[in-house]
Amino acid sequence: MKKSNGVGPVVRNVIRDSKLLTLGLTVTIAGAVVSALIPPLILESVIDSLSVGAAVTFRLAFFYFAAVAAAGLLEAAKESLITVFGQKVTRGLRHRMCEKLSRLSADYFTRTEPGITASRFVNDVDTVEDLFTSGIISMFADACEVIGILVVIFVKSLGLGVLMAVVTPLLFLFTRYIQKQMLSAQLANRIAVGKGNNHIPETIRNIRMIHVFHREGYMERKYDGYIQEGYRAVEKSNFYNAVYSPVVLIVEASVIAAMMILSAAGGGMRRFFGMTVGTAVAVIAYVGRVFSPLEDIGMEIQDIQSAVAGVRRIGEFLNEPERGRASPAIRSRQLLTGGAPCVEFRDVTFGYEPAHPVLKNRNFTIMAGENVTFTGRTGAGKSTIFKLILGLYSPQSGSVSVYGARADQIPDGEKRKLFGCVEQSFRMVPGTVADQITLFDPEVSRMDAEKAACTVGLHDDIQKLEHGYDTPCTLSLFSQGQWQLLSIARAIAANPAILLLDEITANLDSDTEQRVLAALRRASENRTVISISHRLYKQTGGREIRIGSSASNPADS
Repeated sequence: MKKSNGVGPVVRNVIRDSKLLTLGLTVTIAGAVVSALIPPLILESVIDSLSVGAAVTFRLAFFYFAAVAAAGLLEAAKESLITVFGQKVTRGLRHRMCEKLSRLSADYFTRTEPGITASRFVNDVDTVEDLFTSGIISMFADACEVIGILVVIFVKSLGLGVLMAVVTPLLFLFTRYIQKQMLSAQLANRIAVGKGNNHIPETIRNIRMIHVFHREGYMERKYDGYIQEGYRAVEKSNFYNAVYSPVVLIVEASVIAAMMILSAAGGGMRRFFGMTVGTAVAVIAYVGRVFSPLEDIGMEIQDIQSAVAGVRRIGEFLNEPERGRASPAIRSRQLLTGGAPCVEFRDVTFGYEPAHPVLKNRNFTIMAGENVTFTGRTGAGKSTIFKLILGLYSPQSGSVSVYGARADQIPDGEKRKLFGCVEQSFRMVPGTVADQITLFDPEVSRMDAEKAACTVGLHDDIQKLEHGYDTPCTLSLFSQGQWQLLSIARAIAANPAILLLDEITANLDSDTEQRVLAALRRASENRTVISISHRLYKQTGGREIRIGSSASNPADS
């Protein structure tokens, strides 16, 4: 797969789609740099006129104040346009990351902690905005200003120009050292933040177990350790940031002092550094203007290095392997009328780690309308078969087909018309009771949701709620059995051809189990039912396929 370089394509898209903004930003940066050079030159003329007893004309004074005002306005315009540009980049980057999220393989979500992904969408993307609002563009403008000022200093005083030419590279090397140290600290901080972000939801999700086994202290120490990692990294970054500004200020004062001493000296040194009073005032102003943007660059290094760390992590995210490309030509309606077997495994070998296959040369066929149950020991690959049927993974060898089409090539938009999935526990989404069934799918109407609830016997219970189907959903709204009925209603709301049931009665008592099984029998009419459960097999019958036995098992045929 061709690798993406992360932020670069997004920036290019913003430049291409916002030509007027890009032009305005370029003009204001150039204008701000040039306008910053003009006031000291006018001030030089004013001081030289006063030093010889000449009057300062109104025009000269007006030009000075106009130049100062223009420089301020252009600087303000530059900052505003930089902010707008950075926001556009941030918006485009989040949009691209959301698109990437929907294309990631299931393996990514298995091996990556949720907090790590969340920190990339929130913290890392926010730092990219800093890269433009107070980072690289501002640094470029400051560098242009420094170069312009150095050119003027060389023209006004060759000696001072040489002195500045010696000092500036040394400051640049010092800045590079600071930059590398701060980058290391920012990377360490990002890693610590990701660990901490993941630790909090994990703790909340397992809070009962933590209380029962009295592991509060252990969880606190783990979280404190992540905080300390981040704290040490931030302290290191703050130290180098704090050191930079005083060094720059000391060098600035030393250069001005050296200039004044050498200008006052006699002989060739005076000619080398000599200048008029007005030129001296202008040059001192320019020296201050050289070190001021250099100091700003030092202040901006922290934002830039933080953003670079974020850009690297975003680049890693955008370069994650994706699922196999779906074929847009595959349509569920055509598959269902094609006459091919419902599900077919041909010599399928698959492992989450290729060297350790979970399934090896597996063969079986499930015809439309069958009731099939997979049984076998834990870890034999029953849930893996479901993931392969759903196209979440591709086999290392062999083929998995659904109604004759490769499972991993069926478009996501067609899958809900083919599959309805019921897991051991209900996955609630923010929204109303109706939203739990429709999942905000525009193709699943309110009538479809109510019909599904009626089928599983949950309609009357929902109607008794304060706002019926429009009641905001909370964890305390239903019993465990009702949640499982709601899960079945969600699975059949889009009228899929296949029901996938993963140990759906494992956590239910016997009375609740009977109610769920009755609802399941109604929901299974005119559908292919594929389940994982010894208990379901015993109570619903159908065909059993044992997983973990030989590939030549007659039950697989």
